[in-house]
Amino acid sequence: MKPTYKNLGMWLIVMLIMILMFNLFNRPQIKQQSIPYSDFLDKVQSGEVISVIMKGNEIKGVLITNESFQTYVPQDNQLIPLLRKQGVKIRVEPKEDTPWYMTLLVSWFPMVLLIAVWIFFMRQVQVGGGKAFSFGRSRAKLANEHIKKVTFKDVAGIDEAKEELQEIVEFLRNPQKFTKLGGKIPKGVLLVGAPGTGKTLLAKAISGEANVPFFSISGSDFVEMFVGVGASRVRDLFQQAKRNAPCIIFIDELDAVGRYRGAGLGGGHDEREQTLNQLLVEMDGFDASEGVILIAATNRPDVLDPALLRAGRFDRQVVVPMPDIRGREEILKVHTKKTPLAPDVDLSTIAKGTPGFAGADLANLVNEAALLAASKGKQKIEMEDFEEAKDKILMGKERRSMVISEEEKKLTAYHEAGHALVAKLSPNSDPVHKVSIVPRGQALGITQQLPLDEKHTYSKKYLMNRLAVLLGGRAAEELVFNDFTTGAGNDLAQATELARKMVCNWGMSEEIGPLAFGRREEHVFLGKEIIQARDYSEETAKKIDEQIALIITQTYEGVKNLLKKHINLLHKLAQLLLEKETVDGATLDKLIAEGTN
Repeated sequence: MKPTYKNLGMWLIVMLIMILMFNLFNRPQIKQQSIPYSDFLDKVQSGEVISVIMKGNEIKGVLITNESFQTYVPQDNQLIPLLRKQGVKIRVEPKEDTPWYMTLLVSWFPMVLLIAVWIFFMRQVQVGGGKAFSFGRSRAKLANEHIKKVTFKDVAGIDEAKEELQEIVEFLRNPQKFTKLGGKIPKGVLLVGAPGTGKTLLAKAISGEANVPFFSISGSDFVEMFVGVGASRVRDLFQQAKRNAPCIIFIDELDAVGRYRGAGLGGGHDEREQTLNQLLVEMDGFDASEGVILIAATNRPDVLDPALLRAGRFDRQVVVPMPDIRGREEILKVHTKKTPLAPDVDLSTIAKGTPGFAGADLANLVNEAALLAASKGKQKIEMEDFEEAKDKILMGKERRSMVISEEEKKLTAYHEAGHALVAKLSPNSDPVHKVSIVPRGQALGITQQLPLDEKHTYSKKYLMNRLAVLLGGRAAEELVFNDFTTGAGNDLAQATELARKMVCNWGMSEEIGPLAFGRREEHVFLGKEIIQARDYSEETAKKIDEQIALIITQTYEGVKNLLKKHINLLHKLAQLLLEKETVDGATLDKLIAEGTN
């Protein structure tokens, strides 16, 4: 017999005993006898009746012997005078018209309510994980078999990570292939990557390919305010997994529970650390032959406890990188499979114009383009919809209702023209995609460049060109208006930060030499957060500041000289921007070709 049914039977017996006791003690204590009406009259005349209670045709009374009786009287007008003559105490009560079922309900309602509450309470205790007394039950969700499964076909742009995880799928499909040679599959796989790169999607794809049960839970679901709850949930999770083996446990945001021990100020007995300790024991305790594989995802591997990353627990770390230009194009193909595209849509151009976009960002880009096209009543998504969606994501929605004076609009046009001309006339710069003076977000205009290919390292020439482009807007303002505005504030901040990194991080200063300054320190009691520490003298700090200022000022003078030499092109481009508001790269190339010939 199952424990549930055994307990239920026991509680039914207890309830039956309670009902019997209720009926036993609910009975009247004084025994009443029913007598004929004629005997009642005789007893009244002989003085044996002390008191009576009259309720309609029913009479209840008490005799001299302290016995109770009851009888039913017909319509007798002589009864009351007779009772008064014999000195009988008379009490009259109104006749009750309450139906029998109401009487039964009133008498049994407390017991029925008690039974209902008790049954409900027992169901809460016996059934379900999220009910009463189930704090220690795992909150992991088991993937529904009827939901459409994700496979590796739905994952693009991270081919190396997919290849590395194919072994997990092969083991779950055919474990004998590995065990017959003495091999053991990794007990844990840690997916490391920036937010939105597809770590959770990869875990779902593994489950879909292997066709095994898939338990998913967030790291924060383990930790509660009650001490010991997290450790209990870890135990319950692994017990469920063993019962459903072979299977996969996926813990998202592992850093919520797996942070470096000793990093808190509450000592070594806080709830999170107990949960982590239990997780370490469970991972090291179960055998790989049981077919339970733990997959976890995090974007903060630097804060994880070293015991969690050692061999035997998370044996393998799979890096899920940001997609390159080819990867972004593959991701866009996946997300546009069921999306009608116009013939002018070029996914490679979109991929080229979205450096730094993760998979989630690209999915959002396709969705925004679809919403824009639908709002305009189009049947297919066109290239301009993708461009508008990209600008909206990067800079915000167009603010065409913003009131801008003609003078401010003219100043913005020359500012953006300065950026664009310096970018076009400087060698080794990224090509200009478009220039616009339409306000978006907090910017009054934008000059957008698209790199020809992915860059993983940057040369000093490229960085100097980047500095020149950033300073081009400020230089154009000074040349044309002989004045400065706050519009170049963000450009100057970026230029100063870039120059500081060139001097302090990358050793690109000829005077200081190939040295790096500003040691990075990690403080465990601050949660392993990285801070910049000053590890150089005041004299060196002065030299660093001088070199940064020298790089900025020399570049700025070079930009001014370049724009002076092509001042006519600057006026033409600014005038064109005032007329059209947006100039694409092809139009800009044509303008420069005509002006330089």
